[in-house]
Amino acid sequence: MTALKGERIDKFLWSVRLYKSRSEATEACRIGRVTIAGVAVKPAHPVTPGLTVLVRKPPVTYTWLVTGIPASRVGAKLVGEYISDLTPEEEKNKIIAAKTAFGFRPRGSGRPTKRERRDLEDFIS
Repeated sequence: MTALKGERIDKFLWSVRLYKSRSEATEACRIGRVTIAGVAVKPAHPVTPGLTVLVRKPPVTYTWLVTGIPASRVGAKLVGEYISDLTPEEEKNKIIAAKTAFGFRPRGSGRPTKRERRDLEDFIS
């Protein structure tokens, strides 16, 4: 079912896989993390092609251009048909900075040893 006058923003964000569940998308709208034209929108706000949607997922604010409205949730390979990523590189670099910040351990390195834990506690205090 494709809405001709637009679709609810929470359903759209879920259907293009920006959120894992529709309830997560609804909550993001309620707490003001989704904006259109600089205004925080409610979950029922209609979305039409051509709109620019800002989605704040701390520490990054993503910018998306709506190019189409899917009839239902789409596969990951088809997402590009419905949204275009306009997020500046500075915002994308925040993800890398957050991963390399304090407390990051490479995947597969296991639990910290007693010595590493003590060094970490000394660093924190």
